[in-house]
Amino acid sequence: MIKQETIEIKIKPVIELFSSGEIKKALLEIENLINDYPNQPLLLNICGVIYQEDKRSDKAIKRFKEALNINPNYAEAHNNLGVTLQAMGQLEEAVKSHKESISIKPNYTEAHNNLGVTLQDLGQNEAAIESYENALVSNPDYVDAHNNLGNIYKKIGRLSKAVESYNKVILMNPDFAEAHFNLGGILNSQGKFDAAVESFNNTIKIRPNAWSVYLSLGNTLREQGKLDKAAISYKKIIEIKPDFSEAHYKLGGVLKQLGHIDDAKKHYEEALEINPDYAAAHYSLSNLIKYKDSDPRINKMHSLLEQDNLNTSERINLSFALAKVYENQENQDQMFKFLHEGNRLRKNELDYSLDKQKKLFSVIKEIYRNPANIKKNLPLGPSNIRPIFIVGMPRSGSTLVEQILSSHNAVYGIGESQSFRKLLAPIIKKNLKQGSKIASTSIGDSKINIGNTYDLQESTFLSIREKYLDDIANLNLNESIIIDKSLLNFRFIGFILSAFPEAKIIHTQRDARAICWSIYKNLFNAVGYGNNYDDLVGFYSLYSELMDFWHKLFPDRIYDISYEDLTNNQERETKLLLEHCDLDWDENCLNFHKTKRVVKTSSLLQVREKMYQGSSDAWKKHKAHIEPLIKALGSY
Repeated sequence: MIKQETIEIKIKPVIELFSSGEIKKALLEIENLINDYPNQPLLLNICGVIYQEDKRSDKAIKRFKEALNINPNYAEAHNNLGVTLQAMGQLEEAVKSHKESISIKPNYTEAHNNLGVTLQDLGQNEAAIESYENALVSNPDYVDAHNNLGNIYKKIGRLSKAVESYNKVILMNPDFAEAHFNLGGILNSQGKFDAAVESFNNTIKIRPNAWSVYLSLGNTLREQGKLDKAAISYKKIIEIKPDFSEAHYKLGGVLKQLGHIDDAKKHYEEALEINPDYAAAHYSLSNLIKYKDSDPRINKMHSLLEQDNLNTSERINLSFALAKVYENQENQDQMFKFLHEGNRLRKNELDYSLDKQKKLFSVIKEIYRNPANIKKNLPLGPSNIRPIFIVGMPRSGSTLVEQILSSHNAVYGIGESQSFRKLLAPIIKKNLKQGSKIASTSIGDSKINIGNTYDLQESTFLSIREKYLDDIANLNLNESIIIDKSLLNFRFIGFILSAFPEAKIIHTQRDARAICWSIYKNLFNAVGYGNNYDDLVGFYSLYSELMDFWHKLFPDRIYDISYEDLTNNQERETKLLLEHCDLDWDENCLNFHKTKRVVKTSSLLQVREKMYQGSSDAWKKHKAHIEPLIKALGSY
């Protein structure tokens, strides 16, 4: 009988070959050993592992089963068979193998962990978590199980638990790149951008050529407004992976925001050279160049739209791109053919309903019809930060006003901050539910008066103030006066003025036809009402009525500025604007187009040029094609 010690000695050269990556030589040696020493489960199991590494799963399974025929209680062979079956997608069979392994060896850490991986693939998340925890009972320092726990907690949205798991991995193994990377992803999703950047940089220290990490880092830096640093990250990707079209596309977007238009064009064009089917790049480029009739990219966009395998987003991008092409060529019939199609697809994609907005606006008014909710003498703590909120409809000249004010030496524009919306979301959600209860008491056209349930406590406004100011403080700005240009904050003016009585509200106004036409002709990420004439007019009506409501409730607290007046008399309107904001005169505000700052909106090209007049009349050349929209807006 062959001694086990002899087999273990014989197998050492095979293990060395396998560990050094010489898989073919290792297979040759192990098969020779099996011929010399048949019916040895250890040899058969190791042979199966090597076949598995060589992606020859059928042969691996054969060897594992041969080992188990000789020794049915061979836990390691059951586990390895389960891993191979899992990789082949035979998940139920893999679960049986891992469970068999654990029944033989209850404290088998790797088998518990591998069972968790398989159960997770089956969508049995709670059972998977239990398996990972069992692995950690047998070995509390098993980093793979901690990392897998982090992954599954991340998947099911238990982010604090995921962060806890990843931090444990990093504490035990600081060079575990995946944990750093996954932690960065969660921190980014939570808006903790500085911490996310640190995690991504830690990943890069371990894997300096991991292009996907540079992509996440670049995206986070871009979200922070650190566009120069984001550009460096995207350029690094191109160094590592020159044929990665998305890196060129992302870099083009950053360069456009920085005002480097020619360089942006170059990278959009490079993205299309690499991937001529890149619909988003076609759209972005169409906003920067005027195509000649002979440009082959026009025919390419047409041919792409004829394909059946395009997703909806790609069709939307191509439709808007071609609309822009034909607008520049003054071919209105073709322009509107593609513009209408792009908007139709976008509305279907978003499944937008104006009814939700009607309910929201109604509840906001009801909240502020209760005099108790108009807080005038809150015990507010002092603050070094004074916010200016620019509100209104998109395309109303808000970016121009922001650029003028941000050109002042005492002011910093933070762009379209989502802080206020996020802080108010749970409050609004709670009151929407109360509104539903009230609405349910309606009988016919009459409502039973059950009393006003919208009663906001002083603590609510104090909490909003504290958390918003904390968000601004985290930006580490030198300026004490900030501009928040999240336009839809017009819905929350009552909350703003209650929590920030020192705040200035600037309401940008423009001809309703110019606003609605401009919204309809542009592709926006988050303007669900902009893809249909009825929705556009309906939302504009809600906006107009709510602004009238706020003006009556807070007289002299909202400063209206007309885009048309501003473009016709720049200096006078700028002086009045600065006076309202309690700002001294600054000549830079007249030369706003020279200000070097990040502009993220679709108006970024315009605010880098001198003031010009007449843009509010641009809709007139399309009057015949947008007659229903113009007619519906007649009262505005």
